Amino acid sequence: MSTHGANTGEEAAAALPERARAFAAPLMEGRSSPAGEAMLAHADGTAAILEGMDADAEMRAAAHLCYAAAQLSRPEPVLTKAFGAALTRLALETLRLEAVQARSRALPQGETVRRMLLAFSRDARVVVLRLASRLQTLRWHAAEGRDLPPELLHETAQVFAPLANRLGIWQIKWEIEDLVLRAQEPAVYRAIAQQLGAKRRERVAEMERQRTALQAALRAQGIDAQVSGRPKHISSIVRKMRGKKLAFHQLMDVRALRVLVPTEAACYATLAWVHSHFAPVPGEFDDYIARPKANGYQSLHTVVRDAEGRAWEVQIRTRAMHEMAENGVAAHWAYKEAGVRGYAGVSAASSDDAKLATLRRLLAWGREVGAQQPEGGNPFDDRIYVLTPDARIVELPAGATPVDFAYAVHTELGHRCRGARIDGAMAPLHTRLANGQSVEVIAAKEGGPSRDWLNPELHYLASPRARAKVRAWFNAQHLHETIARGREVVEKLLQRLGRTALAHEALAAGMGFKSAEALFESVGKDELSPRSIEAALRPPEAKPATAPDAAPVLRSPLGKATRGGAGVLVRGMAGVLTQPARCCKPAPPDEIAGYVTRGKGVTIHRKGCPELRHLAQSAPERLIEAAWGSTEAAPGAAAASYPVGVRVQASDRSGLLRDISDIFARARVNITDVQTHLADGSARMDFTVQVADTRRLTQVLAQLKKMPGVRHAGRV
Repeated sequence: MSTHGANTGEEAAAALPERARAFAAPLMEGRSSPAGEAMLAHADGTAAILEGMDADAEMRAAAHLCYAAAQLSRPEPVLTKAFGAALTRLALETLRLEAVQARSRALPQGETVRRMLLAFSRDARVVVLRLASRLQTLRWHAAEGRDLPPELLHETAQVFAPLANRLGIWQIKWEIEDLVLRAQEPAVYRAIAQQLGAKRRERVAEMERQRTALQAALRAQGIDAQVSGRPKHISSIVRKMRGKKLAFHQLMDVRALRVLVPTEAACYATLAWVHSHFAPVPGEFDDYIARPKANGYQSLHTVVRDAEGRAWEVQIRTRAMHEMAENGVAAHWAYKEAGVRGYAGVSAASSDDAKLATLRRLLAWGREVGAQQPEGGNPFDDRIYVLTPDARIVELPAGATPVDFAYAVHTELGHRCRGARIDGAMAPLHTRLANGQSVEVIAAKEGGPSRDWLNPELHYLASPRARAKVRAWFNAQHLHETIARGREVVEKLLQRLGRTALAHEALAAGMGFKSAEALFESVGKDELSPRSIEAALRPPEAKPATAPDAAPVLRSPLGKATRGGAGVLVRGMAGVLTQPARCCKPAPPDEIAGYVTRGKGVTIHRKGCPELRHLAQSAPERLIEAAWGSTEAAPGAAAASYPVGVRVQASDRSGLLRDISDIFARARVNITDVQTHLADGSARMDFTVQVADTRRLTQVLAQLKKMPGVRHAGRV
């Protein structure tokens, strides 16, 4: 009973292509392609190509149904009812992919189209259907003597031929390449064809004699050998002649034999017999069994001459090696596509090698060619390909949204993105895009991104590149606001002092800044006070005369940096005014030292400060000893506080800044400034905090280091 059921299922599958053709024929009758080929004849030819490749019944049926679907107003329910959901998906995916390709055909984007073809469908058989369909189109043009349209020829050479090569579908690859060469360079094609075909009958008979004789001789030696003649295709001959700069008569592999044997030992035994009965050509032997190619390819290659002096290439390999070379991960497209021997302008992207190998295994050419790819099995599912309104293909990560698309097209378009149309219909900005969709961005004339886009829970962005661009915009805005605030403070100060004629760049240079914007930024961050600028602009006071041996009394126009009753004691300099160094931000109880500046008092540095070491090398006589004075506040006065720099490095996440700020707030440490730098999922935050001494800060840093994701927390 079970056997009868199995037989019934096999019979139904075998009849599927005929049933699909009978369904499709009335729908396609009288219809032609834009080039003039009858649609039914095209479908018949495509199905015949697939049958010649031992494709399964579903694929051959889809060759007719995909074109029939284009004539139906509601193809999915009609085809599903007649042929089932699986075959309907295969047919509709093939039709949809052809439509997308037709839209983007005029643009030179070959590598992107190849990747799109591989990623477009969860069923990899769609790609094979498109390859067979294109081969049928080429055959029809050749048979009718018609020139291929330039865009069709370019797409075939840059997309279909390399794709068939990468997937190891040799039956289609060689014929597509020959037909492309015939269309692109008809004179070259005819010249090689004439040289190959001048004595075609003799050549075929000669190859058959050698094949039969070699196979019989090896079997007489006890070697179970299967010998076949390997035809050399015209496109392959031309590439080799150009790549090695050879004339036709110099080619060693126009006559070629391939020997398949059971074991590796039999390979070397066969090689020994061949070399003992024919004359080996020096320099034409390669042992890819002992030294496999990088892609795993294994075989023995040698060139020998027969009694008449004609060169023969002989390849010797086991049947397992042959299967791997023809259908497995050793398909050698990568080196074949490199340089002058391969396809012009085509590169082998190493990042896709493993994915292509997986896809070749899923296609399982041979007896298993028809097995449908398992759910989630397409190794290219991590990318999607969508189209701009002018049919340019844009590659995006899976899960991408219209906002990701806008940033991929242009950064400014992403910033001003306010809406999107997907396939002509309005859609929310958090909509996940799918392969083949057409996306049009609706942009404002001006403006910037929304902070909501950075919220991972709202799913506006899937691309790390787009997220980085949004963060960069907000960082730039923050810096712009800081500079604008500083500029306003400086301009008001200059107006009050009656110095509006003073150039901002000159003021910045006089204050030791590289540019006016750097000065404004420092003022905007409250790192430089207006009083400091005012003091620098004030004319220097005349110095009172002093006895030669009297200790100098320095007057700093910048004022004291400490407040209340706290201060710094400088040995040997009474009444000196001091200011903390901005580079190291000292605070009690740090060990400190002073540096006597020209007209600005004494700058106090931490003893380990790199800037202090540099100053000590250039002017050691200006270094003086310093220590902290009393840190107790006078009655009724606020305790002195000092600005201290803190750096936190952590993995970026939502709420990170809030959590860090909470720790500072609980410790009653006031934050006066924070700068955030984001890159590659990491965050670096530079805080300026006010503390009376650093002992409490040490406790805060210890708490910060315990936070999840924090890699470093310490003073700057």
